[in-house]
Amino acid sequence: MPEHPLRIFSGSAHPELAQEIANLLGVLVGRSTTRRLPDSEIHVMIDEVVRDQDVFLIQPCCAPVNDNLMELLLYLDALRRASAHQVNVVIPYFPYARQDRMAKGREAISARVVASLVEAMGARRVLFVDIHNLAIQGFFNIPVDPVSAIPVLADYLRKPEYHDAAIVSPDVGRATMAGKYAEMLNLPLVVMHKRRANFEETKTTHVVGDIKGRRPIVIDDMIASGSVMKQIDALYAQGAKGKTIFVITHGVLLPTALDILNKDERIEKLVVTNTIPLPVEKRHPKIEVVSIAPLLADIIRRVHLGISISERLVLR
Repeated sequence: MPEHPLRIFSGSAHPELAQEIANLLGVLVGRSTTRRLPDSEIHVMIDEVVRDQDVFLIQPCCAPVNDNLMELLLYLDALRRASAHQVNVVIPYFPYARQDRMAKGREAISARVVASLVEAMGARRVLFVDIHNLAIQGFFNIPVDPVSAIPVLADYLRKPEYHDAAIVSPDVGRATMAGKYAEMLNLPLVVMHKRRANFEETKTTHVVGDIKGRRPIVIDDMIASGSVMKQIDALYAQGAKGKTIFVITHGVLLPTALDILNKDERIEKLVVTNTIPLPVEKRHPKIEVVSIAPLLADIIRRVHLGISISERLVLR
C-alpha cells in the first residue's frame, strides 16, 4: 500500500466531476473554501490537514477561464504551504491550448505561460484530456499524462445504428485523432480541408474520402463558436446521407453554437464529455453528455499506486 494517503480536492469550476471521481475511488472530497471578494480577488482555504498526503486537485479551466486558472494556482500554493507530500493537478480542460505557438510575430505563447505558472506553483504532475496540441506537454518539466476521451466516446458509438457511418475529421490537424476512432470502430475515414480566416471563421475547401451514402460522425477536441457545424454543407454536397452526429470532447458551447444546433435540422445530436460543466442555459435536447469520471478515476488510482497508465493513454 502507498505510504501517503490519496486525497481528492476540487476547485469551484466543476465540483460535480470531482465528487463523481471521489465516489468511484471510495474517498471523500477534501474540504476547502473559495471566496470571491468584493474587489473581485479570489481567496482560497484548505479546511483540513493535508500534511504528507498525495493530493489530486481537479479543476478544469473553462469559463470564466482566468478566474478558474487563478483559483487553481492559489490552491496549488495553499496545498504546497500546507505540506502536502505531492500535488497532482487534473485539468480536464486545459486553458489557452489553442495559443500554443507564434502564428505571427510579437504574439504570446499563452499555453507556455500557463504551463510555467502551474509548474512554478508546485504541481508535481499534470493530467489533461484531449488537449488541442499534444506538443504542449513539452512545455512542462514535470511528468505529464495526456489522457484521451477517445475510448470513452468510441464505446458510445458502438451501436448498430452507426454501422453505415463514416468518421469525419473537420481538418487535417484532427486526422490522426479521427483515424483512432475509425480504427476502433472499423469505419471509413473522411478528412475535410479548411482554411481559417480568423479565430471564429473557417471555410471548407474540399473533402478527401468517400462520404457518399454514409452518415457523418464528425469528431473534434472542442466546440466553441460552432464553426465546425457549418462545415457539413460540404459533406452533403458530396452525397452524405442521414443526419450528422458530432462527437466532441470539450463542450465550450458559445451562444452561436447553440443557435446552429437549434436551427440546423441535419444535426441529430452533439455528444460531449463532462470535462466542462454544462450549465442550465446550455442544455439542449440534442446534447448528450458522457462521463469522463471513470477514466480519470482509474488513471488517478494507477498514478497513486505506481501502476503504469500507458495502456489508458491514446496518443495522437
